Amino acid sequence: MAISKPKSAASKKVISAFPAPRAARVPMRLFIRDLVLSARIGVHQHERVANQRIRLNLELEVEAEGPINDDLEKTVCYGELMTGIRHVVGHGHVNLVETLCERIAEMCFADRRVQSAKVRIEKLDVFPEAESVGIEIERRRPGA
Repeated sequence: MAISKPKSAASKKVISAFPAPRAARVPMRLFIRDLVLSARIGVHQHERVANQRIRLNLELEVEAEGPINDDLEKTVCYGELMTGIRHVVGHGHVNLVETLCERIAEMCFADRRVQSAKVRIEKLDVFPEAESVGIEIERRRPGA
């Protein structure tokens, strides 16, 4: 079906007086998948002295504060998240995977646009018969 163009100035005014409705804004999902890092993590003596591989998955629910308009400043930047994750993971020994998950979620909430964070961390080389063991947490900003 072809849409006909307005034929007069008066009909143009009527059309512009009733702009097309905008789509409702829903939160965006930002994710980082299968990030493999080296971490000093675990309660056993051998885990305290040597790094081990972990795999991290992160999913954030992000509420935009308006139109993005192709402006990086209006987004939660993947690069900044990666830098933050590397800093948290590399900041000394942690006993529990749960603690590391909580620290990463907390780091994500430093950006007020982040409404929820799902963090999954797997230790990859714990048991030869298992691909991985780990924890997944999901946290929501209070009031969100």
